[in-house]
Amino acid sequence: MQQIDIFSIMLTKPRIENRRLAGDCNTREEIVSELRKTAYLDHAVTGLSLLVIGVVFYVSVFGVFSDSYLRVGMLLAGGLLIILSALDRSGSLLDRGLLVIVALGLSLSVYQYFRAAEEIETGLYFLTSSDIWMGFLGLIAVIELTRRSVGLVMAVVAGVLLTYGAFGHLAPGFLRHAGISTEELMTVLWYSFDGVFGRPMATVVSTILIFIVFGALLELLAIDLVLVRLAMAATGRVRSGPAAAATVASGLFGTISGSAVANVVGTGVITIPLIKKRGFSARFAAAVESAASSGGQITPPIMGAVAFIMADVTSVPYLTICAAAAVPALLYYGGLFVAISSAARNMDLADEPRPNISFNWRELVQMGIFVLALAGIVVTMVGGSSPAYAGFVGVTLAALLGFAVRPDLLFNGAAWVKFIRSAGLISAQLVVIVGAVGIVIGVLNLTGVGLRFASLLSSLAEDQLIISLILMAVACLLLGMGMPTVPAYLIIVLVMGPSLQKLGVPIVHTHMFVLYFGVLSAITPPVALAAFAAAPIAGSSPMMTALEASRLALPGFVIPFAFIYQPALLLGTGFPLAESAQAIVFVLLATILISRACYPRRGKAYMLPVGLGLAVALIFFGPLVSWIAAVAAVGLMYIDRLEITAKNQVS
Repeated sequence: MQQIDIFSIMLTKPRIENRRLAGDCNTREEIVSELRKTAYLDHAVTGLSLLVIGVVFYVSVFGVFSDSYLRVGMLLAGGLLIILSALDRSGSLLDRGLLVIVALGLSLSVYQYFRAAEEIETGLYFLTSSDIWMGFLGLIAVIELTRRSVGLVMAVVAGVLLTYGAFGHLAPGFLRHAGISTEELMTVLWYSFDGVFGRPMATVVSTILIFIVFGALLELLAIDLVLVRLAMAATGRVRSGPAAAATVASGLFGTISGSAVANVVGTGVITIPLIKKRGFSARFAAAVESAASSGGQITPPIMGAVAFIMADVTSVPYLTICAAAAVPALLYYGGLFVAISSAARNMDLADEPRPNISFNWRELVQMGIFVLALAGIVVTMVGGSSPAYAGFVGVTLAALLGFAVRPDLLFNGAAWVKFIRSAGLISAQLVVIVGAVGIVIGVLNLTGVGLRFASLLSSLAEDQLIISLILMAVACLLLGMGMPTVPAYLIIVLVMGPSLQKLGVPIVHTHMFVLYFGVLSAITPPVALAAFAAAPIAGSSPMMTALEASRLALPGFVIPFAFIYQPALLLGTGFPLAESAQAIVFVLLATILISRACYPRRGKAYMLPVGLGLAVALIFFGPLVSWIAAVAAVGLMYIDRLEITAKNQVS
């Protein structure tokens, strides 16, 4: 009998046991047969993941060999990888049958694309009825794979937009479009570079996937755990202790993870129990992790992979995007620190001894590897290389130095399999997701409904910038709910971006505004994915966790307005240094006031209206009013500090 590896048995045993108890698998022969089938699936998943990683490395070093083969081929490989992984976990015959149908549909539609690829690229090809049906199968397969990857919300959005493209000429009011033929719709969505295989797909497969591999490699090298310990050591003497540590650790890891939910799960299992042990409530512990994890998506240099897409969409250099994002990200985390500290001051926390965390030489070197790898990425891009090649340099540095420190990992087969599958599956999911985004973008471009929506917002606001911004923020939160960062940003900026630019807001500021609210939708009720992921770990109510996280992160909801009314806040966007320094001072004071107003000291409830009022004066009015408010804010904080010092001396 063929040898079956222990890794496969461990993954399969619980599912087989459930089926045996249900009467589906009650003989030794059937159990062995099931194990053998699962082993084949495991090997197939690992092999296909390895193929995806190999293509990613090739493209990073040598560039794109063929747009058609890379974009379409990666979608096929990614889709099959998701299907194989789902087959490995599925215990339902009906579900397995559906997966096989999806695999056949995707394969046939990709074959049909390649059959006519040369004629399509020259524009001399007219679709036949079989082309249309095969393209339709491909779109349905992409939507179903999206549902399996990230849930129902994104799949429903893509499905509704696809239906709208076909039948929108029957819609009422301003939603009605002139009508699109089936051939034109399928040409744009499947047989061109304007739909599923459009610009987002190109950016992901040629630039972003290497950073997915980079994140998986850091996990293989256990650098993520060292970062958590570093954060604990750095904040050990702070009263809020583990809550502040969670903020630091999640910010460090979140910038490369690409997903607020993945960040919550990755670091939250360590930080949330420690926060609760310190005396914080379960709700507060989950809220801290949710808010901190979401902030990683707006933190340079990688910003959860959005930085590269934003640079591509706006045609603004990547380093300019990073410079513009730096100060708002620091202010966001600064606001979290102040809010957590203010909340801790009002809580009866357990008198835990300060943690005495020491690091051995290996852990110190692992921290250095993390810093050197990120520095290598930035330096390589400053030198003029592509972001993909810079990512390859970062991976190479991390691998060479990491395995020199941890040579035992070179021979750890289970760790390597986990790394390969993790990098391959996350890459596959991202490719499929941007394929669904391509459906949305293609329909919006064909119908023009995005521009009409922007015009409607502008007419509702009657050219009042603040009203436009509020409507935009609400729309961004609604559109972003339930979506990962990348598709949320892309869809929202396409629908909402034009209305802001019509009011004269610079393009970088527009995209950053949209990104912030797309990211913050992960903690905004009712569909707060990050909060819903953190709540079970803490044992708290998901909705109450989302409300608490929104309260903690309130400055994050104000900062996007700040860099519209204080545009010099975004460095590198053409404003004088003195003006930027002034804007940073105003917004920093406003952030502190808002955070402290959310958690005022006992007996200081008046700080809520006073603090919020001064914050509004600092951000939304001219320099004269802002400087007066700044003096008042500093005076208020000085008096508050004197009162706290006097109280501590008395006690």
